[in-house]
Amino acid sequence: MDIIGIIMAAGKASVDVALYTLIPVMVVMLIIMKYLEARGILDRIVALLSPLLKPFGITGLGIFALIQLNFVSFAAPLAALAIMEKRGTSDRHLAATLAMLFAMGQGNVFYPLIPFGLQWGAAIGISVAGGLAASAVTWYLSGRRLSVRSLLPETMPVEDKSSSGAIAIINGAGSDAIRLSLGSVPMLILSLTIVGILKEAGAIDLLTRLISPLLAAVSISDVYVLPALTKCLAGGTAYFGVASDLLQRGLLTPQQINASAGFMVQTLDLPGIGIYLGIASRFVRLFRFALPGALIGIALRSVLHALLF
Repeated sequence: MDIIGIIMAAGKASVDVALYTLIPVMVVMLIIMKYLEARGILDRIVALLSPLLKPFGITGLGIFALIQLNFVSFAAPLAALAIMEKRGTSDRHLAATLAMLFAMGQGNVFYPLIPFGLQWGAAIGISVAGGLAASAVTWYLSGRRLSVRSLLPETMPVEDKSSSGAIAIINGAGSDAIRLSLGSVPMLILSLTIVGILKEAGAIDLLTRLISPLLAAVSISDVYVLPALTKCLAGGTAYFGVASDLLQRGLLTPQQINASAGFMVQTLDLPGIGIYLGIASRFVRLFRFALPGALIGIALRSVLHALLF
């Protein structure tokens, strides 16, 4: 096994994904989001939606996190979650928000997949539906015994209006986009290296042979094995790296990308769990209450994508 060759190939693929896919998409989307935020449009959207989403256990900052996850990246809601923790948002609200975020798809995977045929509008709509289902299950069932008492009133994060000019927005959003995109490269290299080693060792082929009869029984192609394994071990960015390679080689079709997006594009993977639970110890304690709702939300999204595509 050529370990160095595998590492070099993983490095090249990771840098290509970061430079030519993630950075352009993230720059444009973050500029749009920063502009809407600086002009107060996001605040008005949150104020409009708050009464509608209150029955799902989602607060103002929770709505902000929903928008950031679906339209920017999996890392974007971290600031909102940190503010919720700092301001003493109740355990029940926090668990519902956590379940929602784990069940939804992330913008840093949705947008790069659009050139490969992802139906973005349907994917976003189903993502939000799955997230709200997850939060509702957590709010009314798995987390119903959690406290609803908040330590302080929530407020939206305040933007510095003195630095909200067009040039400042573009420069700030561009810097954030580059930082987020390049920040994913080390994890992407490591994960693709692990996947490459498993593939060269025959582990993935063995796993594919073992579960192929089960997949065939439910009419699921075994082409999903490698992307699914990559997604669970290494997260959404690594999944995109593998999926884009399979698409370019004709081993994966746009229809299969759309049909599987409900299961493949979500944040309930090892990196996502580690990043979100690392914000504060309270998130670790609440994870077991959020997990059932997140799983139901992902299941709902998976079924809707399979039925539609």
